[in-house]
Amino acid sequence: QVRLVESGGGLVQPGGSLRLSCAASRNIFAFATMSWYRQTPRKDRELVAAVTIGGATNYADSVRRRFTISRDNAKNTVNLQMNSLKPEEQAVYYCYAKEAYSGMDYWGQGTQVTGSS
Repeated sequence: QVRLVESGGGLVQPGGSLRLSCAASRNIFAFATMSWYRQTPRKDRELVAAVTIGGATNYADSVRRRFTISRDNAKNTVNLQMNSLKPEEQAVYYCYAKEAYSGMDYWGQGTQVTGSS
């Protein structure tokens, strides 16, 4: 069983920055893709950023040039650096991984990002 544990959420002012981390319970070379999603009570879960095992990245248009996703293979983590955060980006952020050989999907429990005024 794979576990994904997110951390780094919290309170942030508009325009501020946060760095989210997702720690996997196994070597992340097992995952073809690792991603960050976010969800609010009013919206469906949406893809924020993704990174493949080869290092290719993909971003939602709304976060491009402000967010950066990266894999730390030595620590078995995937990180999301979020800069210039907007109030509407308050959400629960989830880590996702797709296992390469089985195609199985794994989700973390989520970490809350809350905006402060």
